[in-house]
Amino acid sequence: MSDVTIVIPNYNGIAFLKNCLDSVLAQTGVQMDVIIIDNGSVDGSQEFISSNYPQCELVCLDQNYGFCRAVNEGINRAKSPYVILLNNDTEVRPLFAASLVASMKEDKSRFSCSARMLMYTKRDFLDDAGDFYCAFGWGIARGKGRPKQEYETADQIFSACGGAAIYQTEMVRLIGGFDEAHFAYLEDMDLCWRARIHGWKSWYEPDAEVFHVGSATSGSRYNRFKVLHSAGNNLYMIYKNMPLAQMLLNLPFLLVGFLIKYLFFVKKGLGKDYREGLARGFELCRKHKDRKVRFLWKNLPAYVAIQVELWKNILLFLPGRREN
Repeated sequence: MSDVTIVIPNYNGIAFLKNCLDSVLAQTGVQMDVIIIDNGSVDGSQEFISSNYPQCELVCLDQNYGFCRAVNEGINRAKSPYVILLNNDTEVRPLFAASLVASMKEDKSRFSCSARMLMYTKRDFLDDAGDFYCAFGWGIARGKGRPKQEYETADQIFSACGGAAIYQTEMVRLIGGFDEAHFAYLEDMDLCWRARIHGWKSWYEPDAEVFHVGSATSGSRYNRFKVLHSAGNNLYMIYKNMPLAQMLLNLPFLLVGFLIKYLFFVKKGLGKDYREGLARGFELCRKHKDRKVRFLWKNLPAYVAIQVELWKNILLFLPGRREN
């Protein structure tokens, strides 16, 4: 049996596939399987993969079902104890997979481990060193834009970035996999939040390096698609993972946080999209009430730890403060 399965979702990413797959197949130190889930590409991706990478398993979906459906398809096919999710617009170092597997084996309580993601064109600067979340309802890509030397230490994070991260395969299945209602954005944080409620940890491993183009599918850092889905998914994620008492406790912070975010997107000409996103989020909450995480008293210590972290992470947004 392989040590790990690398799952790569693809949608019209033919421009990135050669660099990505060549670097993946050059991995050393692990036995691995590679599964590519194609979301109905029409740019020749499927034919390119079939012709040039027959050693990879290619699964072709009939349309674009989004990131969550694609990676769930791959996870369900994995036969290894660990699964790595990897964006198609990446290039990985030869020991990328081996470093992630080794980190997971160090501590059996680790549910996930995030790689050190570096900017594709500025390779000494970080794109993501794991993700944090705070009581304002804001997520943060830790270290984004900072020199990579500032994040040389492996440590605990709120959640792993699903663009380049490893997970315990059976644990992902046990807690229900990625929620396909998200389609895209914040699905990785939602998954790790659910795992945290059950007492599991998310980690950051700097030895696992990956270069990331970023926004290869959505097209830019801020756009209608991203704002619409991120805003709605954020509201839905809070509803799912916070018991009523915790939501009420955080309500003043969340109202302030959502207002500031709205004003930010108004300045960028995306205020209407943000409002539509929130409306979509309320609809997701109404439609998927059955997916709300059931509160169990045995998980109370985990809820308390998460809440303390949500308050503590507010400090990361104060002027002059740093994530680490």
